[in-house]
Amino acid sequence: MLLEGKRLLITGVLTDQSIAFSVARLAAEQGATVVLTGFGRSLSLTTRIAKRLPGNPPVIELDVTSEEDLELLPKRVREHVDGVDGVLHAIGFAPADALGQGVLDTSWESVGTALHVSTWSYPALARACLPLMGSGGSYVGLDFDARVAWPAYDWMGVAKAGLESANRYLARDLGAHGIRANLIAAGPLKTMAAKSIPGFKQFEDAWGTRSPLGWDVTDPEPVAKACVALLSDWFPATTGTVVYVDGGFSAVGV
Repeated sequence: MLLEGKRLLITGVLTDQSIAFSVARLAAEQGATVVLTGFGRSLSLTTRIAKRLPGNPPVIELDVTSEEDLELLPKRVREHVDGVDGVLHAIGFAPADALGQGVLDTSWESVGTALHVSTWSYPALARACLPLMGSGGSYVGLDFDARVAWPAYDWMGVAKAGLESANRYLARDLGAHGIRANLIAAGPLKTMAAKSIPGFKQFEDAWGTRSPLGWDVTDPEPVAKACVALLSDWFPATTGTVVYVDGGFSAVGV
């Protein structure tokens, strides 16, 4: 019961293949009270899939690009719990023309959307949750190694680099409140988001041959366990970091 008594806000649950779904399931099994978020057309997906989680957690509306939704978030959360001890940011999106075509010819409109949803939303959600979270809280985001350029990842890779930088600054600013901020850089997984990446099989093939521990693109459990650990009290002095859960791929060369 690693999270017994904890109240968690979890974003990004769309299907049972979502990393966030596995995090929500494990968190509930470890004693947490879970609240999910969804928005727009995906809200019905989240509400439906929530029934497959322990306790059928409530789903509140949250579009992280909407200032109104961010301002209303504390009120909406308090309809179900009186605060939160941990938050999972599992949000990212890039328009189709920002992936797989290089970075030279993408419009600012598409680039701006990718940065707005995938980078800016990380500190924006933390700001919205600040009235709900006290000292000892944990803020965790999902990442993909942004230290190098990847095939086809293009502006999403740039957005993830911004996410990693934002995490360091967020850790600095949240530290005064006793709140930790960390990222999990996961290996490639066959989620709904992965389906939008052209040539995803390149990642799958590379991880399968280079990861010292091996890598299963259909198993989000190792990533979910790392998220649950960071959301617990077992990393009280860890903040501003990126934890790589990728079978060791990031540690080796050719």
